[in-house]
Amino acid sequence: MKQILLRNLAGWRGDALSLLAGALLPLAFAPLGLFPLALLALVLLFSVWLEASPRRALWRGWLFGVGQFGVGVSWVYVAIHDFGYASIFLASCLTALFVALLALFPAVLGYLVARFSPVIEWKKILLIFPAAWTLFEWLRGWVLTGFPWLNVGYSQIDAPLAGLAPVFGVYGVSWAVAFSAGLLLTLLLAGKKQRIGALAALSALWVGAALLGQMQWTHAQGSPLRVALVQGNIPQEIKWQPEQVQRTLDLYLDLTRQHWGSDLIVWPEAALPVFYHQLADTYLAGLQNEARTHRTDMLIGISVLERESQRYYNSMLSLGSSSGFYYKRHLVPFGDYLPFDDWLRGVIGFFDLPMSGYSAGPATQPLLEAAGYKIGVSICYEDVFGEEVIQALPQAALLVNGTNNAWYGDSFAPHQALQMSRMRALEAGRYMLRATTNGISAVIDARGGIVARSPQFATHVVTAAAQPMAGATPYVRWGNYPVVIALLLALVWPALRATKPGRFRVK
Repeated sequence: MKQILLRNLAGWRGDALSLLAGALLPLAFAPLGLFPLALLALVLLFSVWLEASPRRALWRGWLFGVGQFGVGVSWVYVAIHDFGYASIFLASCLTALFVALLALFPAVLGYLVARFSPVIEWKKILLIFPAAWTLFEWLRGWVLTGFPWLNVGYSQIDAPLAGLAPVFGVYGVSWAVAFSAGLLLTLLLAGKKQRIGALAALSALWVGAALLGQMQWTHAQGSPLRVALVQGNIPQEIKWQPEQVQRTLDLYLDLTRQHWGSDLIVWPEAALPVFYHQLADTYLAGLQNEARTHRTDMLIGISVLERESQRYYNSMLSLGSSSGFYYKRHLVPFGDYLPFDDWLRGVIGFFDLPMSGYSAGPATQPLLEAAGYKIGVSICYEDVFGEEVIQALPQAALLVNGTNNAWYGDSFAPHQALQMSRMRALEAGRYMLRATTNGISAVIDARGGIVARSPQFATHVVTAAAQPMAGATPYVRWGNYPVVIALLLALVWPALRATKPGRFRVK
């Protein structure tokens, strides 16, 4: 079986399978959610890497990445072409370049594994492949400000392996997926005794994760809050037009007045397309008085201009019983700010949009307070970084994310972003209130389940009960450090062991 498999993966067949496996992987994520495909994709990838030379492994890793990101982040084209006003040709070229660069991560991974672990043995399949895959996911979430999109752990949010998330975070879940793929590959390659061991280990991992998922790491604090998430559904192409501003102000005010019975009302990122100081003494002052009269607190997305420095910030403002700002800390290149501004400004309309030159807020900021509790606030892309979200914990009783995903139209992106928000709630053991401009807004419970959600592309207000929580999950206490250290040890240990290769050896 082993020789037949390896012979059939030689040459162009293995190359084609690499591309196919990469293209299958995004189907494991939202909106399709076919989570077993994540295991299948990695089994196929590990298979084509087994006997590949370093150069061939690099090529196959790159093909896998092209399939993975070419399908999974195709929404970049939508942002650049549909809303950035770039031509089809330019948008296609920029998207292709982005995908090609992201594909370098699995490419380099394949090369390094083939270069430093050329012999097929159990350590390569069960230690090196899973550890190296997960470590490169972590690196992708850190290098050049980070892009942790399509980490395989997210695909398991509705699967038994999600039970590992409150302990080890999404990277722990990613490792479990990759390790499961290694065990499945062992079932194909090993002898009878090893197959029995691999099946037992696979069963123990999945059953253990499911049982771990039944544990309650945090506990309720006080009574549930009545919350309302306002989704204005202002089209991106008209949002910043001067004649649209008053209509936007009226819309959000009218929708809010219908829900003054709520304890907390949340508006999305940049809900008001003006600076704070332009509305502070008029519109916002009146809203503050109304909110206090009805004993309702609010969190509102609005930009703040620092007049002395002329810097401006992507912010969330709290109104009601207390007032304060949260300034977005982790900015998105080409979204919140423009790298190489002097060269790129004016090249295409996408680079000249209003509010495309934000400054980053301070790394340490006091938590906002609303409805009697401290709130862990993130804006847009920030909630894809679990290590940053947990900085507000365990003090924060709720998590709130305001986002503008109108850039991505009817693509995979809003569904994938919601899936990542669900993982943040599960890791933290906190409810997550996710308010978006045009969907998908959602109230997510402390186990990552969706309590209530909005339709896409509709003016809508999501209402639900959200339970403030107290306590800390192991992941909140430890962060990513234990997983990253364990991954490094898994890669170093085989090199330090002067033992004979195991029974998986082929050469």
